[in-house]
Amino acid sequence: MRLIHPIFFIALGLFGLCTIEFGVVGLMPEIMDRFQVSEARAGQLTGIFALVVAVCGPVLVLIFSRFDRKNILLIALAFFTISSFASAFITDFNMLLLVRMVPALFHPVYFSLAFVSAMALYPADQAPRAASHAFLGTSIGIVLGVPITSWIGTNMSYESAFYFTALANLVALLGVLFMLPKMERVTQGSTKSQLKILKKPTLWLNIASTGLIFGGMFAVYTFVAEYLETVGGLSADNVSLLLVVFGLGGIGGNMLAGRFLRVSKIATVVLHPICIAAGLLLLLIFNAQLTVLFPIMVFWGAAHTSSLVITQIWLTQEAPEAPEFATSLFASIANLGVAVGSTVGGEFIKSFGFNGMFSAGWFFLGAALVCILIRTAMRSPVGGQAQSQPAE
Repeated sequence: MRLIHPIFFIALGLFGLCTIEFGVVGLMPEIMDRFQVSEARAGQLTGIFALVVAVCGPVLVLIFSRFDRKNILLIALAFFTISSFASAFITDFNMLLLVRMVPALFHPVYFSLAFVSAMALYPADQAPRAASHAFLGTSIGIVLGVPITSWIGTNMSYESAFYFTALANLVALLGVLFMLPKMERVTQGSTKSQLKILKKPTLWLNIASTGLIFGGMFAVYTFVAEYLETVGGLSADNVSLLLVVFGLGGIGGNMLAGRFLRVSKIATVVLHPICIAAGLLLLLIFNAQLTVLFPIMVFWGAAHTSSLVITQIWLTQEAPEAPEFATSLFASIANLGVAVGSTVGGEFIKSFGFNGMFSAGWFFLGAALVCILIRTAMRSPVGGQAQSQPAE
């Protein structure tokens, strides 16, 4: 009997990957001082990373779909480890940007194959459970990657933060190498056959709703710390504590999402953007009431972070014949949603003040709900089930 399930190391790799992508946010003061660059220039470390993922993801997954799945996971983790370790020694900002392009290119490849591999470790009817377990690594990476690297950078050293990320990916690599069973070829279908899924109108509705949900999420989340300090009048320490509570709620929501999806996929997907919108409304109303904000952050965090599981299952099960390519589409559209949502939220703040970001968030979420309802009304079951069955 194995003491540690292989999915742990898959999830650890996802944690390491997300820490690579978002961890530099927690090192912004050190980066600006070390390389003598502006805040906007330093922000390119995440912006360009997300852009590379969004643009290159589907193409790269199609290319690597010809090779052994486990070997590709190992190669990706090796590049994550090496690039993280090398980042600690770089003294030129442009070189740091260039080195980060390597994990950005392998981000969608690992992301896609990790979830397909995780689901292959469970029976077919437990796919949401497998996804939620794997996404736990993503959730923790997104939620805690920033404060962890920030704490290490502040209390130890700038270099140590990158050593930590490299170590996480190295452990994941060793775990996948020795614990993950031999995987079949990623897909037996040709590139042409995988591209055929793009002919499905229902898939495009799911892609649109996913991008819009992430846009709604990050139109607000990107600026929530500044909002709570500026508008709510809370101290920086209290805001940090609230963000940790938000993260804990997110981890719980991530695990509950798999259960809800098994009970009723359609009901869960329909209610999901409504719950996020409700969390934003509560935040707007009670922004200065610290004791009330704690349960609000738990609820909002659960609704926000469960998007990782819910939208991924919603999108990829529309194309079961090409799961890796569909997952790469998810990674691309999610990153694009993050970029667009944060940009639009920032513009709304410029034009209408901080309350404007809530309007932007609700607009995205409302549009996502419309796409979901249209998809549901088409009565084409998600996951390629028989047409005679009604949608859930």
